[in-house]
Amino acid sequence: MLPKFALLPLLLALALPTCKKSHQVKTIGETPTPVPTATAEPSTASGEPAAASPGKVAVDQTAQVIAFGYHRFVNQVRRPDTEITPQMFEQQMQELKNRGISVIGMQDFLAWKRGEKNIPPRCAIITFDDGWKSQYDVAWPIMKKFNYPLTLFIYTEGVRGGHFGGGEAITWEQLAEMRDAGVDIEAHSETHSDLRKPYDKIAKKKLNPAEYEQWLHNEIVRCKETLEQRLGIRVNCFAVPYGYYNKHIEEVCMQAGYEALFTVYGQPITFRSNNDSLGRYLIEGNKPKVFTDAISMIATSTAGGAPVAEFGATNLQAKPGDGETVKTPSPLITANLAAFGQIDPGSVLMRVSGLGVVPAKFDPATHTVSYQVTEKLRDKVTVIIEAKSQGKKAEAHWTFAIAENAGAPAAASATGAPKK
Repeated sequence: MLPKFALLPLLLALALPTCKKSHQVKTIGETPTPVPTATAEPSTASGEPAAASPGKVAVDQTAQVIAFGYHRFVNQVRRPDTEITPQMFEQQMQELKNRGISVIGMQDFLAWKRGEKNIPPRCAIITFDDGWKSQYDVAWPIMKKFNYPLTLFIYTEGVRGGHFGGGEAITWEQLAEMRDAGVDIEAHSETHSDLRKPYDKIAKKKLNPAEYEQWLHNEIVRCKETLEQRLGIRVNCFAVPYGYYNKHIEEVCMQAGYEALFTVYGQPITFRSNNDSLGRYLIEGNKPKVFTDAISMIATSTAGGAPVAEFGATNLQAKPGDGETVKTPSPLITANLAAFGQIDPGSVLMRVSGLGVVPAKFDPATHTVSYQVTEKLRDKVTVIIEAKSQGKKAEAHWTFAIAENAGAPAAASATGAPKK
């Protein structure tokens, strides 16, 4: 038996390797993980590349989008302001394909506007307004035939069972079916009223200021909440009934959480277009030229072109102004191009929807381009001005409306009427 003092060196000898090994394990565990180089790709445990984290991407800021709005689809057009035949609609969808114009979904469009996703250089968005049954059983099958995405702008009292939801209205069940198939459903107010006017057409009464604010809240906010709750969706777009709105309506929409506000003043939408006034071309059965004019606006654009500097109409003191309604069918169109910078006078070009390139005059001394329209324009008119500034293309576009002829009976709109 060894004396106690003789055991001490033996225990120390046995313990030293164990302590050293323990210390080494701890040191390895504390060693910082090497930072990957800029060229290294993250990978999963299986060795496959990991999905890239979401964020900004290099989007094509020269891409252009046109948005179309449709209402009813019938074989015999009786109300051309809101109706179109299925045959004409299918021909127009085919024309988009023939022209190489890609049809994209609303959320892809908004992701592009946020700089999160790229889109093709020439695109179209197809929207159906109000919620008519023919959108479900006539037009939707045509959209599926082309594999085109679709957006519905629904006014909630116009759905079957609502105050204005008669036999020609879509049902909540049909909306749910379309939702499940990937159709984007957005808001179009509760009663499809002119939101500028303090009148409740359900209660049939004129509203005082306090009542108007509550009613406007219902039309814009409660409509959104109803769609979200009934369908379990997220609504982030609002189409203004008839295209009538003002600054206050715009502010209420933005405060309600809408990301985009759509009007009916059709014009090409660009990366820098303001989301609070995105124009759509409303297609009518007796005005096929509206569709052809719209696609001609972007049909010549190409991918990978030179960057375009875009300017708003307010920067150009444009007349008639953007969104303005004028009483003369042959107005004088003017714009001050000083905001373009130093431009080549010979490069100034003006296009007018329905007319094409017009012989506009440019005065370098005042930077003003002008054109006196010699023909009678109708409805909504889009103006596009192009010029070269220090070798780069500069562009501006805006839309104004021509007032109906005085004394001509205004056609009653079917969009706010009960669906019988």
